[in-house]
Amino acid sequence: MFESLTLAPPDKILSLSVMYRNDPRAEKMDLGVGVYKDATGATTIMKAVREAEKRLYDGQTTKTYVGMGGDDGFNKGMIRLVFADSVSADRLFSCQTAGGSGALRTIAELLKKARPDTTVWLSDPTWANHAPIVHAAGLKTATYPYFDAATGSVRFEAMIEGLKSAKAGDTILLHGCCHNPTGANLTLDQWKIVADLLVERGLFPFVDLAYQGFGDGLDEDAASVRLLAGIVPEMAVASSCSKNFAVYRDRVGAVLLLGKDAEATKIAGSQALSVTRVLYSMPPDHGAAAVRIVLEDPALYEAWKTELEEMRSRMLNLRKGFAEALRQQSNSSRFDFIADHRGMFSRLGITEAQVDALREKFGIYMVGDSRFNVAGLKEDKLEDLAKAVVSVL
Repeated sequence: MFESLTLAPPDKILSLSVMYRNDPRAEKMDLGVGVYKDATGATTIMKAVREAEKRLYDGQTTKTYVGMGGDDGFNKGMIRLVFADSVSADRLFSCQTAGGSGALRTIAELLKKARPDTTVWLSDPTWANHAPIVHAAGLKTATYPYFDAATGSVRFEAMIEGLKSAKAGDTILLHGCCHNPTGANLTLDQWKIVADLLVERGLFPFVDLAYQGFGDGLDEDAASVRLLAGIVPEMAVASSCSKNFAVYRDRVGAVLLLGKDAEATKIAGSQALSVTRVLYSMPPDHGAAAVRIVLEDPALYEAWKTELEEMRSRMLNLRKGFAEALRQQSNSSRFDFIADHRGMFSRLGITEAQVDALREKFGIYMVGDSRFNVAGLKEDKLEDLAKAVVSVL
């Protein structure tokens, strides 16, 4: 049976982790895998989540199935967190999924059911797993211009022209905030132009909201979704709790659907649940239940927001500090864009050979396209890192 198979290519990002672990150098630095790290380099459990887990442990009396849609309280909480009061509740559906990736795959399968000939348009560049997930559902992909590596900014005019190439019924995958891998985001004025274009050309918005709270704030990072909800007739959102609740291994995510009316939403939601039944039957409960407790308890919710804001502020300060260190070491403004970007990632804009040189000479690990994890930076190592970067230019 297996004799016709060949070795699957290794995941480039996860392979970096193995290389990093095997590197004996004490001064090595991991800027690859996208997990939040504190000033000590640890990825800790958030205090509010830990308290919620204690309450869950003390109060849980059974491990029986919850259902295909997952935790109902979690689903309602995610609708509030993402959409707030931007649209009538009867037009919204949410179901818990196995992480943000599970939400992406569920939506892709739903699109395959609803319109099998749709093409899913991805930003250039986009998260490395977007295309494989969409292709696994049997859908075609195309790309639209997004990032200018030379300036570190969004190629907005080119993006709009590129989207005009999509045909009615096509799907446009958009990063709701904290674009991965570049960190370069659209302004709200630009989001309005995109929303109007989607309606004008009959395109379906599919939003990946993986980093809500890591950019400009919880509400600010959901502003794109809420703006779209007030303009487009229907849309899909894949939301992840991995980063903002730091429940990475617990795989907590949600599919959120907006229908043109209550009946359309009901039908789309039922089909989404039929997809999850085939994919994994029912989502894991523990992490989502803990998130639900945080979202429902006012004191825990405020404690969580405070801790999340501390994480966000730290990443902003690291951005500013790294950009300043690079400015001083390079005697140029070439890397100033890093301070303007938002979220966990940015791209340095150096070559793959230069990335390799950073790893080989200094033990600095980042993805080949020069994407680096801002949260992996260390406050007391910014100058050393900047010197190393400038030395390989």
